[in-house]
Amino acid sequence: MRITPSQTARLEFLARVTDKECQHLLDTDGRLFGKPFTIEEAQKIESDPVLAERLDAFVSRFGRLQDTVGDKLLPALLTALAETPGPAIDNLDKAEKFGFVESADVWMEIRRLRNQMVHEYIEDLAVLTSALRSGHAFVPVLVTAAGHCVAEARRLLTAQTATPASNA
Repeated sequence: MRITPSQTARLEFLARVTDKECQHLLDTDGRLFGKPFTIEEAQKIESDPVLAERLDAFVSRFGRLQDTVGDKLLPALLTALAETPGPAIDNLDKAEKFGFVESADVWMEIRRLRNQMVHEYIEDLAVLTSALRSGHAFVPVLVTAAGHCVAEARRLLTAQTATPASNA
């Protein structure tokens, strides 16, 4: 199977971006959760601009990585594997079968959490604290899935360059 030049460029780009997004999320996660995140800690957001920026960075980076992998890298990867991308849940089911994600259901839970963190956290500190703790717990799952997708993209790209064009 030959991957088109545009597919190759897209996979290379998404692999690089995903690697960077993983590192940025891990860095922010380490700074925000260096100590337990409690409701008392959440109450400091109004008066602590550094904490507020860390929280915003975490929520943004968590959501961005989830979006990049689920909405961009995974469909591009499926296309390169001669699979037809479809609705997100179908793509996730395929990703689970390929071993890219641990569980499509867990990924959908991460997506719901992402939406909750983005849209509901400002009003209720208990919701914020719970959502952030859950997000922190899901960081390894998200980064691992991203790593599996990037590894598969790179495997395909390496196989592509190792295959002579005459065998296409």
